[in-house]
Amino acid sequence: MNPIILCYPKCGTCQKAEKWLKANEIPHSYRPIKEENPSAEELELWIKSSGLPVSKFFNTSGLLYKEQNMKDKVKVLSENELINILASNGLMVKRPILLASDAVLVGFKEEEWNNVLKK
Repeated sequence: MNPIILCYPKCGTCQKAEKWLKANEIPHSYRPIKEENPSAEELELWIKSSGLPVSKFFNTSGLLYKEQNMKDKVKVLSENELINILASNGLMVKRPILLASDAVLVGFKEEEWNNVLKK
């Protein structure tokens, strides 16, 4: 299975990740995160697979995150409530998300992507 990346075309980090994938000739599928927002079920699975807390899936630098005062809400809401918030709007989700056969990575860290995709 080719890896899938969930991205937002105007996101600089997503552009960097795509450029890296092309430079390394890694075939992949692209999923626009705003138009094809992850479902609550997908997010639950990805959070479990990634081993990360749900808070790491929030786009903390996004306008929406700041407008909705999520910084405080992330500390008090249940994981289920937070997943539902993430599932409600793709721009709330940190990106890119890399879905590989044996890993889920959030954000673009070249070394992590290298370790997962260039085995």
